[in-house]
Amino acid sequence: MTKKPFTRRKLLAAAAPLAAVPFVGKLAFDGEAEAGGQGHASHIQGGDAAHIVGGRGATMGHAAMIGPEVPAVGGPNDLDALLYPPPPLPSKPGRVREYTLIAEDKDLEIAPGIFFPAWTYNGTAPGPVIRATEGDTLRVRFLNRGSHPHTIHLHGIHPANMDGVFQIVESGGQFIYEFEARPAGLHLYHCHATPLKKHIHKGLYGAFIIDPKEPRPPAQELVLVMNGFDTDADGENNFYTVNGRSFYYARYPIRVKRSELVRIYLANLTEFDLVNSLHLHGDFFRYQPTGTGDYWEYTDTIMQCQGQRGVLEIQFANTGRFMFHAHQSEFAELGWMGFFEVTE
Repeated sequence: MTKKPFTRRKLLAAAAPLAAVPFVGKLAFDGEAEAGGQGHASHIQGGDAAHIVGGRGATMGHAAMIGPEVPAVGGPNDLDALLYPPPPLPSKPGRVREYTLIAEDKDLEIAPGIFFPAWTYNGTAPGPVIRATEGDTLRVRFLNRGSHPHTIHLHGIHPANMDGVFQIVESGGQFIYEFEARPAGLHLYHCHATPLKKHIHKGLYGAFIIDPKEPRPPAQELVLVMNGFDTDADGENNFYTVNGRSFYYARYPIRVKRSELVRIYLANLTEFDLVNSLHLHGDFFRYQPTGTGDYWEYTDTIMQCQGQRGVLEIQFANTGRFMFHAHQSEFAELGWMGFFEVTE
């Protein structure tokens, strides 16, 4: 008997919340579609959604999910390269900032036992953080070792022949993007080959920081890229994450210090949903859309559509564990939540 697709609707109906118990089984994908196709079929090995999320502890609320019992993939430092950006550099005329990005197909374990056949930059989704200072020459060498044509489109101001729309790089090819980094702010980069929504959803995106010539105040800096994963190709995400793994920062809370400035570069690359959001418990932050201009909002919740991004600055008033999550409850229950561990 053919198993029914593993959808987020079935997953949510089976138990609440998802993360109360470990995952079992592995998603098996029945034939990868070509770039112009409609995705792939999938099924679950070892049982349907009820077997995955049912069982011991299935009635726990997500407020209780923190620490080693949380079903999240990997060790405590696995995502450090995505969470902590390269350090900012002071303005220096004539400097060249060089990066190499390699497109490759890779199965990513986004939740325990749940594998997603991603297209990645440098093996992760999101890809690595690119950073420069306004006025630097940015040079990005792109190698396509994936199975489909890809590009890199970097947001910002640059010549037309560096835009990554017409400069399609076939499998096995390469291209060098080079231009002056401007304007200052938080930007994005992503593949711009068609079908665009598939190339983005499959994982080809990342954060791109351009620091202003007049440095921002020193702070502990963090990068959070909101994303989702459609594991059954029905056009709806089954899992939501920041930096690519569900519930990761619930199992491994982000450590910060009370009263010290924390700066968060937040971007939304979630496909299939119109908006994503971030809500912080127990405190307020200052929010600067796109990380540019003079406007700052004072709030505890912000929304972003796909491609939107901004800079959050906060000095925590109290010590303890403070939750952060999407304020769409479904997104939080399907993986998009974590904690800050605030210490003296």
